[in-house]
Amino acid sequence: MPKVRTWQLAAGAAVVGLALSAGAVTAAGPWDTGQRKAERQWAAAHQGTGGAHHEAPAAKRPAPAPSAPAVLAALGGASTRPHAAEAPATPPASLAKTLGPLLADAGLGPSPAACVIDLTTGERLWGSRAAEPMTPASTVKIATAVAALSAAGPDHRIPTTVVAAPGARRITLVGGGDASLDRARLATLADRTAEALRENGTAAVRLGYDTSLYTGPLLHPIGPNDNIAPVSALMVDQGRNDPRSTGPATRSADPAREAARVFADLLRERGVQLQGAPAHGRAAAEAVPLAQVLSVPVSALVERMLTTSDNDIAESLARQTALASGGRAGFAGASGAVAAQLRGLQLPLTGARFADGSGLDRRDKVSAELLTALLARSADPAHPELRTVLTGLPVAGFTGTLDDRYGPASKGSGLVRAKTGTLTGVNTLAGTVAGADGRLLGFSFLAEDTSSPYEAQAALDRLAAALTG
Repeated sequence: MPKVRTWQLAAGAAVVGLALSAGAVTAAGPWDTGQRKAERQWAAAHQGTGGAHHEAPAAKRPAPAPSAPAVLAALGGASTRPHAAEAPATPPASLAKTLGPLLADAGLGPSPAACVIDLTTGERLWGSRAAEPMTPASTVKIATAVAALSAAGPDHRIPTTVVAAPGARRITLVGGGDASLDRARLATLADRTAEALRENGTAAVRLGYDTSLYTGPLLHPIGPNDNIAPVSALMVDQGRNDPRSTGPATRSADPAREAARVFADLLRERGVQLQGAPAHGRAAAEAVPLAQVLSVPVSALVERMLTTSDNDIAESLARQTALASGGRAGFAGASGAVAAQLRGLQLPLTGARFADGSGLDRRDKVSAELLTALLARSADPAHPELRTVLTGLPVAGFTGTLDDRYGPASKGSGLVRAKTGTLTGVNTLAGTVAGADGRLLGFSFLAEDTSSPYEAQAALDRLAAALTG
């Protein structure tokens, strides 16, 4: 089949180009967006200059916070503090005196849980009901992140591929589970596909689309919801009806069909004649690669997921964990794979359940102890592959889901980095903070049966800010 061999050569050249570009991006570092820039500006600030969205009179602005590189250097054993090892640990009795009354805030419901550890040593400094499994909401994304980085690796990229059947008259868009695929990268895939077809002298083809990588139900157990699209191996712009939207937004009931429709339009714009509408079905077993685009590395996806609490990427990463482990990429398979990865890291999983990867499912259960253990493992120099779990955490008063919390006058602004969690009646917070003695602390606070998210969030923020000393 001369045509197929030509396409194989073209695909091989494309793969070489992708590998080179992947190396360039890796060298540049993961997901360098406003979060990294804000941290650098904050750390280098003079006279208390703050971030663009948090302007305040100079006299009221907090002092510059330590930069992420300095904090992470301390974690890796290369502390910028000459006598870090000799710094006295925060006394547990002092933490109990400080945090106990704050944890008793009525806004946190009848029985909140807490755990605080020294991230350098892993020593627990204080806890309350720390081992009791509770509904974590979106803080379960920390577990999803650790599992995906451990199983798939931080450098893994998720492919979206076009394959060609023998005879050169049918091509298939094959979803690889990239929930970050947008129209710009889909247009790049259309460019590469059209070029390969032209080189082969093929003017007209039929287009199919394949979502068989994922198994089980498409709908999340919560049903149709603006916070998450149907979980498909193929989607563009996260199935948003308005691709310019962010946050909660109406989604397509069939993201894969919509992605195929958009791809078909892009091919037509590039002069490819399509015969009929895109058809759903598996690619032919003997089909060969024609063109491909790759996601950013999993490490960058983890940072984006944690910073913005992206539910679609969370479910994608849970399924990537299952695929990397040889399992089935559905809700059940992802649940088992995440648990297995964390068990392999010797984490305290008693009572834990990972019903989904995003935390939207109330059947998720984790303990405050497990969340801090996940943070400690991510800070462990023996596990550099997990480091973006820490760098992806939102920065208080600056980025992601914490950008509108911790005002300029708050002690925690710029110092607290934490993953938020919110469901009706459930409010959680887990992350890191630089303590007064120079130690980097890990914390988790879980509250159920809360009556007001605003009161609960304020109480959680006060707990985390209190750890700054």
